[in-house]
Amino acid sequence: MTIRPIKTKKDYQLALARLEQIFDAQPGTKEGDELEVLGILIDTYEQAHHAIDYPDPIEAIKFRMEQLGYSQSDLAKVVGLKSRASEILNRKRKLSLEMIRQLHQALGIPTDVLIQAY
Repeated sequence: MTIRPIKTKKDYQLALARLEQIFDAQPGTKEGDELEVLGILIDTYEQAHHAIDYPDPIEAIKFRMEQLGYSQSDLAKVVGLKSRASEILNRKRKLSLEMIRQLHQALGIPTDVLIQAY
């Protein structure tokens, strides 16, 4: 097991190739330990070089509503009024702190997503 930091794109490609070779390794074995450490190194490299931004808050709300089969009326029950739900979905009203809390609790959308500017 030769593990070293992933510093370049070539190192990253080699690490991915090795990960694929030992992907089915059993936990507690030499290769299982290598798999675990390699996964952490790859994740760290990807976070630094291929970070994915959070989605737009309104798009996240629409997506989650679709997943849950919610209508605008269902959203209105969360944020208070049907007109308010419409204004939010049409980007005419910004989310307040209280709305963010309600949406997080009712829809399970992370607050980190909802607090972004849009």
